Amino acid sequence: MSYEKVKQAKEKIVGTKRVMKAIEKGQVLEVIIASDAESRVTSPILERCREKNLTVTTVDSMKKLGRACGIEVGAAVVALPITTARS
Repeated sequence: MSYEKVKQAKEKIVGTKRVMKAIEKGQVLEVIIASDAESRVTSPILERCREKNLTVTTVDSMKKLGRACGIEVGAAVVALPITTARS
C-alpha cells in the first residue's frame, strides 16, 4: 500500500538528510521508512517524527522503496511533503 502511495505522489523527498531538513522546516506530511535500513540511519528520523507528531509508515524493503521513488538504488527514508496532500 505505501509503495503505491509513494509511486503516486507527485512530490517526494528522498534520503535521510533531505528528509530531516524537511521535517525541521515543517514541510512533511508523512514519513515512510524501510524496516531493513540500518537503525543508526533511521533512529534519528524516527525520534524527530515522534517529537513532531508526524505519521510514520514502515515498509519492508529499501530496494522496493527506492524503486517506488523511481531511483535505481534503495531508499531508507522517504517523506511526502505537505504539498502532496494539496495537489
